[in-house]
Amino acid sequence: MTIVNAQTERLTLTGGAGAIQALRDAPAPDVAHRGTAIIAHPHPLFGGTMDNKVVQTLARAFVQCGYTAVRFNFRGVGDSAGTHDAGHGEAEDMLAVVRQVAPEGPIALAGFSFGAFVTSHVLAALWQQDRVEKAVLVGTAASRFSVAPLPPEAHDRTLVVHGEADDTVPLAAVMDWARPQILPVTVVPGGGHFFHGQLPLLKSLVVRHLRSLP
Repeated sequence: MTIVNAQTERLTLTGGAGAIQALRDAPAPDVAHRGTAIIAHPHPLFGGTMDNKVVQTLARAFVQCGYTAVRFNFRGVGDSAGTHDAGHGEAEDMLAVVRQVAPEGPIALAGFSFGAFVTSHVLAALWQQDRVEKAVLVGTAASRFSVAPLPPEAHDRTLVVHGEADDTVPLAAVMDWARPQILPVTVVPGGGHFFHGQLPLLKSLVVRHLRSLP
């Protein structure tokens, strides 16, 4: 297990398929606490886990900006019970994590690749609760899944990042999803799907977004 900081805490939560394995990282004591961020990992059937380097990078960015960051394994991954459910059960998993680690107060939602697809649906489901302060979608799997449109009011609170040279999810597919919404997409020049060599830049973009006013 790779940790984000020395205070990484192992959690066992409960979802519709049984146990959900999770890790929680808290900001430093001298950093003002802003809420809880829940971060979703890439596709379970292609090696995606909560220890993915992009997911860890997102967690570090949230912790740096004062959020408690919670990463979790979707059903059927690691010690999480159940089997892959093509996004439906995974959205239920993420909602279950939100209910247990952040039953009240401000939250942020983030996801990478398949996790961004799942996060889009969770964001749509939770938006009316007026608790989602920030959202981050990285490498959104728009060519492979039906990514939910974002509520118009959520656009200013959402960062969409994609690599120009992503050969897993073509940038054009994300633009086709974003264009009808007039939703801005931040493009990393030369960036691939996993942002190899560009994770510090990705973290910087996320930190800048988290520090901006909603």
